[in-house]
Amino acid sequence: MKILQINKYFYKKGGAETVFFNTIHLLEQHGHTVIPFSLRNSKNEPTPYASYFVNYPELSESSVLQKIKYLPAFIYNREAAWRLEKLIQQERPDIAHIHLMFNSLSVSILPVLRKYRIPVIMSVHDYRLVCPAYTFTDGQRNFCERCKDGHFYHCITHKCSNGNLINSIMLSLDSYFRANFYPPIEYIDRFIFVSQFSMRKHIEVEPRFAKKCTYLYNFTPDLPREYHPSKGDYLFFFGRISEEKGIYTLLEAIKRMPNIQLKLAGTGPLLEQLKTNCPPNAEFLGFKQGEELRELIHNASFVVVPSECYENNPMTIIESYMIGTPVIGSHLGGIPELIIESDTGFTFDPKSVDQLCATIQKAFTISETDYLRMSENARQFAKDNFSEESHFQKLIKNYQYIINHNPA
Repeated sequence: MKILQINKYFYKKGGAETVFFNTIHLLEQHGHTVIPFSLRNSKNEPTPYASYFVNYPELSESSVLQKIKYLPAFIYNREAAWRLEKLIQQERPDIAHIHLMFNSLSVSILPVLRKYRIPVIMSVHDYRLVCPAYTFTDGQRNFCERCKDGHFYHCITHKCSNGNLINSIMLSLDSYFRANFYPPIEYIDRFIFVSQFSMRKHIEVEPRFAKKCTYLYNFTPDLPREYHPSKGDYLFFFGRISEEKGIYTLLEAIKRMPNIQLKLAGTGPLLEQLKTNCPPNAEFLGFKQGEELRELIHNASFVVVPSECYENNPMTIIESYMIGTPVIGSHLGGIPELIIESDTGFTFDPKSVDQLCATIQKAFTISETDYLRMSENARQFAKDNFSEESHFQKLIKNYQYIINHNPA
């Protein structure tokens, strides 16, 4: 089968890209031909299809004038449409699998896929289909669902894109354009939600999702070696260093617990600011990946996921469980689906420094026997829910379903 895999980035920028590349490798291992379609970037992985990729700047790093200049393409990228058409004419894929397309490739690619009668499936990694700012939070990081009724101007009035007015205007305009001209729900044959929480939330906003959706947890490739349970001596955070990930809450909790060591790996907008102003028992390590990251997870006592937004299916938890490291996570979004209280980890109320401190204290004082049991439970949960083969079989079943039901 020839499978078109579409994602904004073709390098490992975040969790969605990890899933994107994992999916590509999984399909290729099973003999399928994968055709990627993304933006051009100097950080991209090598691919023979790079000439079809789209020229488009990283707007999060652009000036206000650049953002205004690229606003039309932000909403409807004509270059993305014609480059995708050229790629389809050359390769004739059997199916298209979309990951991230907004703010870059845009909905312009959807009519092209329909023109060539290509069945389309989408992995829903965030909430952009129903929330302009894609996190269900406003500019003050408060939970916000004001746009559920389709009045997307709330994104502007509450500056929901990290308090940035220009970004909020662009996201609001994009949502209005999509809703009125190219609603993804009318162009995409099936939506794969990566948590039950996310699926329920989308159906709550738009009931039509109910007939076009399923959920499938993310997976991580089988590990190259066995990791034996071992209770480390530090707490570990890895991921994006940004406010919605609960970084401020985490650092405040650690400041109150000088006997607990915290290590943080990752990059993000708060990294430089926090590196120079963090508690002495906290250490920022920068970006880590591969075996170096796995060793940090393995040597930690617990991984902490203090998110303050509606997380879907955090790769952080999946990767930790595969190694056997239990997780402390906020009781929010899709996180409680993955943490079995006192069996694979612990949860706490988001944004509560007091509860996080109490939970960390409880976690670090459990017996060695209880810790080893928790570690083994985490590994078993990962095997039952995040294995490569199980994911592949379910994914192919979804592909086959929309191919069989495609009117072409």
